[in-house]
Amino acid sequence: MKKIGIIDHYLDNWHANHLPEWLENETHGAYRICYAYGSLSPVDGEEPEGHERHRSSATWCREMGVELCANAAEVAEKADVLMVLAPNSPEEHIALSREALASGKRTYIDKTFAPCVADAKTLFAMAEAGHTPMFSTSALRFSNELPGIERAGIRTIQSRGGGIYKIYAIHQLEMIVMLMGPDARRVMALGTEEAPQLVVEFGGGRYASWGHFDCDFGMAIGYDGGKKVVVPAFTNFFPNFVHDLVDFFETGDVKAKKEETMAVIGIREAGFAALETPGTWVDVPV
Repeated sequence: MKKIGIIDHYLDNWHANHLPEWLENETHGAYRICYAYGSLSPVDGEEPEGHERHRSSATWCREMGVELCANAAEVAEKADVLMVLAPNSPEEHIALSREALASGKRTYIDKTFAPCVADAKTLFAMAEAGHTPMFSTSALRFSNELPGIERAGIRTIQSRGGGIYKIYAIHQLEMIVMLMGPDARRVMALGTEEAPQLVVEFGGGRYASWGHFDCDFGMAIGYDGGKKVVVPAFTNFFPNFVHDLVDFFETGDVKAKKEETMAVIGIREAGFAALETPGTWVDVPV
């Protein structure tokens, strides 16, 4: 059995609560989350600011059958492969990832990878210095529908999905960059505060827009010559993600290109600035 270690900001989150079962089911017990550390551990029953859960690290580990470690270094030492979670706290990823990225052990860093391009560059540099295979991605990258979409000749994309910008923009941007490439130039914000809509310009006068509504993730795609493709909903992304995550742990085959991840983080960062000045173009940082 290969032992997975997770390093998190707050262990009692949706991803950490489901990954143990998903991984064990996918691998029939060949991979199991055995070690965990959370840098923020509230008292049981208290709700920390910005979080909806309220189990301490000790309670979470006891109930999940995972050994609680004293720090990230202990997790990195004991585990065979590593996951840095904190999915809603990307600003914590540099601090949480130091030991993992210095370990040389295959490491997955949960979405959103980084809050800004500068942090993303730092994380990649840490992985390179530690000779640590690493990637980060949204699970939407692994939906059933995405691999079958023709990428050549795409001129425009209209994407939509649920959730707030800060946490859920990553999902739509991951798919947009996969389809249109990493050559993102500038971002403009439209829509409303409750339902923001943004547009990103790519090289060659190509555009993609995305909006945040209470709906499934879906997309309409327009091609050179007038061809159009509509995906009403992207499906089965979490099971497919877990399958490919295990393949990464087994083979070291990185599932998301560095340049795509950097583009996604750059668009997201520019989007925050664009939301402050609707109707104005904001350059994507590089």
